[in-house]
Amino acid sequence: MSDAATRVDELRRLIRHHNTRYYDLADPEVTDAEFDALLRELRQLEGEHPDLITPDSPTQRVGGRQTAGFMPAVHAQPMLSLDNAYSEEDLRAFDDRVRKGLGGNTPAGEAAQGGLFPDSGLQVVYVAELKVDGLSMALTYDGGRLTRGATRGDGVTGDDVTVNVKTIADIPDVLRDGPAGAIEIRGEVYLPRTSFARINAERDEAGEPRFANPRNAAAGTIRTLDPEAVRRRGLGFWAYQLVGESGETASLTHLASFERIGRWGLPVEPHHERCDGIDAVIAFCQRWAEARRALDFETDGVVVKVDRLDLQQQLGVTSKFPRWAIAFKFPAEQKTTRLVSIEVQVGRTGAVTPFAVLEPVSLAGSTVSKATLHNADDIARKDIRPGDWVTVEKAGDVIPRVVGPVLARRTEEAQPWHMPTSCPRCGTTLARADGEAVWRCDSPSCPARLRRALEHFASRGAMDIEGLGESLVDQLVTSGRVQDMADLYTLTPEELSALTSESVGKDGSVTIRRFGDKSAAKLVARIDQSRGHALWRLLCGLGIRHIGERSAQVLARAFGSVEALMTATPEQLESVAEVGPVLARSVREYFDQPRHREVLSRLAAAGVRMEASAEERAAAEAIGPLTGKTFVLTGTLASMTRDEAGAALERLGGTVTGSVSRKTTAVIVGDEPGSKVDKARALGVSILDEAALLALIAQST
Repeated sequence: MSDAATRVDELRRLIRHHNTRYYDLADPEVTDAEFDALLRELRQLEGEHPDLITPDSPTQRVGGRQTAGFMPAVHAQPMLSLDNAYSEEDLRAFDDRVRKGLGGNTPAGEAAQGGLFPDSGLQVVYVAELKVDGLSMALTYDGGRLTRGATRGDGVTGDDVTVNVKTIADIPDVLRDGPAGAIEIRGEVYLPRTSFARINAERDEAGEPRFANPRNAAAGTIRTLDPEAVRRRGLGFWAYQLVGESGETASLTHLASFERIGRWGLPVEPHHERCDGIDAVIAFCQRWAEARRALDFETDGVVVKVDRLDLQQQLGVTSKFPRWAIAFKFPAEQKTTRLVSIEVQVGRTGAVTPFAVLEPVSLAGSTVSKATLHNADDIARKDIRPGDWVTVEKAGDVIPRVVGPVLARRTEEAQPWHMPTSCPRCGTTLARADGEAVWRCDSPSCPARLRRALEHFASRGAMDIEGLGESLVDQLVTSGRVQDMADLYTLTPEELSALTSESVGKDGSVTIRRFGDKSAAKLVARIDQSRGHALWRLLCGLGIRHIGERSAQVLARAFGSVEALMTATPEQLESVAEVGPVLARSVREYFDQPRHREVLSRLAAAGVRMEASAEERAAAEAIGPLTGKTFVLTGTLASMTRDEAGAALERLGGTVTGSVSRKTTAVIVGDEPGSKVDKARALGVSILDEAALLALIAQST
């Protein structure tokens, strides 16, 4: 493999990882600027080597995907991302692209509005809007009634979250004097800062981990399967686009559509402005860079759009971005403070990661005393040392991170930092696998690993045991009462109500709190209820490396039980669509460990579901015209992506796998296929081109 191909593969892996952290987990690890730098590098390499472009490349797709528990919702028009600008120069370059894209062709009447373009020397009219930091939402109204609320998802298909959307007070079920036909109104679901503070105070009181920021809380809330919990959070909504208008009464400008949306009863963020030319846009961005701090919602930038809708249509879109809009990101606020020490923390998979302990500093509206340092290699590369004065910023005004040292203020006492060789909690020697940047503690009895593993097991995306938060887990582990996941199912209300915790006030006073009888009874009931959860939740909760919600669902559907998964060979695992060699090896290594088998045996004895539910089995055994047939896809298809082709085959009952075997029914071949074609020929497996695939789908539908 060439150096370019190797780097492209690495960039795609990193970008997909960060997409998952941002869109699916609402827990980003890098700044928007760092993420965009990875995308720019990938675009440049693909531009230099077009043969490396694939339909599933992150440069060709929007980042998110569907969430378990919700029905898919196909958007009438793709919900594209926005390209980003970080400086005045970037905004002026955008303005140049817009005017060149319009080619100096002045539509009738434009000059009278103060518009155009290169030859006339006139200016484009833009609308500047504050970029609300929340979750994109598409609302469908038909005959004035709300019929669907859908998340962005991958831009083509999102999650149908209508039942949750209807609990948001800002979103009316019926529009005031709304249109008779179907329209779509897009906007941002957000969590007000006041609601965010209230929720975190409640979570503190309940011993649950705090939300990191309002965006994470909003994204997590809208994906909650309990509408009443969504209602209690107090989400808000700002509309930002009207889609699907047609006919003589349709809006001519973006600003006019805002006025129309407001008359119908949906809120439009009130601080938007018409800007005659890019200089006015830049002034708007500069004014709000600091003024935004006084708002009751988070905003991380400004969205700039061409006002005339016909000009938007003339400019068109790329595969990911509209050419008529851009998002200007406010520069992250930076402060300088002293790095007191570098400490490490242990995660549920044993990953030992460093973090910075800082002299407290006020940054972007909050006091920061800890910050991200990523990994030991990053610390060495930046030459960050304990005792240094360092520059700190909030990534996207959310995640505190150390940018680097202020070398001019370094003293002789600041010595290079080295990663510890043993786990700080249990003393086990740390190890690092080839090709990984992360050091790990492999001890199954490490109390830090156990705490994180239990928190993950109880999390909403796994066994969903509400109330089993960080504080309570710490007490249960410290007392020795819970030593693995199976112990949770032996807890009694009496044991829990006897637990106490201490908190120290600002004045040094110590308050002792007792876990209440009602809270104890509720938690035991929730633990008991989790015994019957779907198999995929258990597989996700076990904490197997590389297994998240989606891969847990795939494995549950393919194997149907823990026992079948436990005995599956690597080849059987890899034969499942979406399961590659890394994931297969991780699953095999997990189940090969006797201690894991023993815990699973005890979970089964406690009544935890070890087999797929009737609903899961029905989905897995759904009969269609292609039931019993197995397909492999390779190469680039012209009419659809490989993911879309695979989904079409699966809807008809077929199975799509990643490797060719004698059991494969056919290999579907697009342009520039890989070695799978050669293997198919060697095994005598049928080879179908794209036309044959389309015919097969049409005949089977």
